[in-house]
Amino acid sequence: MSANGSGEPETKKAKCNVPEGVLLGIGNPLLDISATVDEAFLKKYELDANNQILAEDKHKPMFQDLVDNYKVDYIPGGATQNTIRVASWINNVPKMASFFGCIAKDNFGDILKTKMEEFGVHVDYRYDEKEPTGTCAVAVTGKDRSLVANLAAANCYKKDHLVQPKNWAMVEKAAIFYCAGFHLTVAPDAMLALAEHAKENNKIFSMNLSAPFLSQFFKDPQMKVLPYCDYIFGNETEAAVFAKEQNFGTEDLKEIALKIAALPKENDKRPRVAIITQGEKATLVAQGGKVHEFPVIPIKDDDVVDTNGAGDAFVGGFLAQLAQDKSLEECIRCAHFAANYIIQRNGITMEGTCSYE
Repeated sequence: MSANGSGEPETKKAKCNVPEGVLLGIGNPLLDISATVDEAFLKKYELDANNQILAEDKHKPMFQDLVDNYKVDYIPGGATQNTIRVASWINNVPKMASFFGCIAKDNFGDILKTKMEEFGVHVDYRYDEKEPTGTCAVAVTGKDRSLVANLAAANCYKKDHLVQPKNWAMVEKAAIFYCAGFHLTVAPDAMLALAEHAKENNKIFSMNLSAPFLSQFFKDPQMKVLPYCDYIFGNETEAAVFAKEQNFGTEDLKEIALKIAALPKENDKRPRVAIITQGEKATLVAQGGKVHEFPVIPIKDDDVVDTNGAGDAFVGGFLAQLAQDKSLEECIRCAHFAANYIIQRNGITMEGTCSYE
């Protein structure tokens, strides 16, 4: 870990034989600006101690306020970028993973690119000329975190960037694709381009339900991409809302997992796997008409520091093993390891060499 505590990995020897560029994701890149603040700061910007919101005009000055007046840590953020970074940390193979998204040519953008490259991730960002790099202020008070996201340039990704020859060459090199559902609000056509490429070349495409509002208000793009999905991830709340919106007629999570797995699928060469996490309860995995339960790693309440990144880390652990062509059981085991590790830390930060074996 670096002296400033920001969680950059140390230089170390590669630990597994994974091809360069095997994993690729597109998403909404943010730079998390994290600092411990006081109640006066929360009151100044009308923030609740434990909440997640999108920045309004009244919140815009707080980002520079944090930088100027508090000890901040800069941490790469955004759901897909988090997942890609965790997978890269676990496998520790330089440039095994690639990420595309949109930022700006500004100071925060430079920091974000540098941080991602320190984790060995190949990044090729589209640069927007109007909006600043997306940021997420993380105002920490005790065990509470108030998150304020200013998506800015992250909202400006275009399919044109993805299909540029140098970037499409990375798509052709990759064998596994992952997108958090949040990108459905930005560039669903880019997600669909990846999904169609995966189908045509019998590669793996995976997506996360990510948030209930996506299943409610972005149903059309979601259901255009979903038939291409080999793996669908989501937590219990996201799965329940998806089931309601799709008129599954059940609130039973096992039945929901089975129904998600059984939805129409473009690539019939492999069955879909639906994976539903439930916090401290067992993870549900549906495949081929059966549901399996995988207990999570027990943890004491006092050891839990921050649960915000648990889902992103879970998928990162899963994909790290999938990139090694490991079994479904081993993918889930590593997913649980990654989630357990991250919830004991402030934000999505990783220290030194990954201890997973």
